[in-house]
Amino acid sequence: MRLHRGEVLFRQGEQGQLFELHSGMLKIVRSHPDGSQILVNLIVPGEIIPHHSLLSPHPYYGTAIALVPSELNPIAAPDWYRDLEDNAQKCRSIALLLQDKLRMMQQRMDQLTDLDPLNRIKKLEAWLSMHLGVHQMGELLTQEEIGQLIGLRRETVNRLLKKRELPLAPADL
Repeated sequence: MRLHRGEVLFRQGEQGQLFELHSGMLKIVRSHPDGSQILVNLIVPGEIIPHHSLLSPHPYYGTAIALVPSELNPIAAPDWYRDLEDNAQKCRSIALLLQDKLRMMQQRMDQLTDLDPLNRIKKLEAWLSMHLGVHQMGELLTQEEIGQLIGLRRETVNRLLKKRELPLAPADL
């Protein structure tokens, strides 16, 4: 199945099948009762989502939206869970997938805990480049979303991105 940029794969609160992302990137956005939204995760190729439903079914935690054209393989939930009962190797492969996701989240924590806000932006750009080959994260994410991912206010992100676009002063060379 293919999604175009901006298309919704599933919506928060619904329950259904699982998906394996083969190419592209998805964002998971969580909506709150007051209408505000927060970007909670980025999904990269090789991941099976939703992560919290790999071992047992649960409603979708957030809404999955394609950041770029993406290709996915839908996985029927009843077949997936029935196969888990009979296949210990599949359980191990799920454990390895979750381990990889934890390691990815550790990298994301490194982005959040850098004391220099500009380094946070650089680390997020490097992470996006590594997973998607995108060097301008503004092509994919709003300043608000960038701020949510790295723990900065949108205004700070805006200021830092503008500062990076300015040519270096002779004193900076």
